[in-house]
Amino acid sequence: MTAFPILLAPGDGIGPEVLEEALKALAAVERRFGHEFQYERAVVGGAAIDRHGTALRDETIEAARRSRALLFGAVGGPKWDDPGAAVRPEQAILGLRKGLGLYANLRPVRVNPLLIEDAAIKPEVLRGVDMIVVRELTGGVYFGKPRKRWTNSRGRQAVDTVRYSEREIARILRTGFELARGRRRKLTSVDKANVLDTSRLWREIAVELAREYPDVALDHLLVDACAMHLVTHPADFDVIVTENMFGDILTDEASVLAGSMGMLPSASLGARGRGGAGMGMYEPIHGTAPDIAGQGRANPIAMILSVALMLRHSLALEAEAAAVEAAVDAVLADGYRTADIEAEGAAVVDTARMGTLVAERLSA
Repeated sequence: MTAFPILLAPGDGIGPEVLEEALKALAAVERRFGHEFQYERAVVGGAAIDRHGTALRDETIEAARRSRALLFGAVGGPKWDDPGAAVRPEQAILGLRKGLGLYANLRPVRVNPLLIEDAAIKPEVLRGVDMIVVRELTGGVYFGKPRKRWTNSRGRQAVDTVRYSEREIARILRTGFELARGRRRKLTSVDKANVLDTSRLWREIAVELAREYPDVALDHLLVDACAMHLVTHPADFDVIVTENMFGDILTDEASVLAGSMGMLPSASLGARGRGGAGMGMYEPIHGTAPDIAGQGRANPIAMILSVALMLRHSLALEAEAAAVEAAVDAVLADGYRTADIEAEGAAVVDTARMGTLVAERLSA
């Protein structure tokens, strides 16, 4: 029996609720495939601010480094929502990405055919949508310096700096090329090269790297054109690769395609080891949803599908990952839904029941 150490960071709001349902799926994987998952828990985000005065403790980063993977719920909420605060829950996410060297965020966007008819976008637009958005995580405006605010005779001022190095751009583009090579061999690089020097460098390096991947078709889109294309012709995309802030915005937009943020998982990855596996942080793309926290209304599917990404990318367990994804599809095919994806004639279940149904399918 293989044992895999995993760090659990539930966070705030609905984070702990959806994480508990993901653990049901992992328990079913243990029974079915003969693995052992060993868990350590960490307090992060607002809960860590309340308990320790910081969103991310050094001890948590060390625990993550001892683990094969990190399952992360969500952080934040009205209680800590002060833009002027020196300590904020989101510092936990940024700190973990930086501290663990997780530079590539993968967000698969697959539209389940069972949800198409009830989506906000026309069914004919959504058919065939199956893409991965690759977002650079540790550079760009979120980390660039100088960044500061000040006041002078002209009033209040602020500056944020967008900075990228050749190394940062090349490694995220290479991640995109490699993913595209294993899929439909089409890579769309998104930038703002008509305005930004960082984007012009980005495009230049993309063209250079493309020579190493002659089997992958590379095209370029400005970020504003990409935002439009995502909701008019989303099935055209295979793999999208882009910088930090553009990726942050575009992936939230892409969640509309799947019907709900509660359906979309994500993986934050760093350097790969032998077999393509490596430490990663796995989390749903949704937030803490404080308005429904504790009510059993949260959709745990994104968290459960994040487990599938963990099994695939950090533990190199492809059969197990595919089994989790198939179990989710089977439960949806049986007509079960959570409130955010409710449909006429469907059986609406709460958070815990959805998690149990998926685990039961995995165990069958």
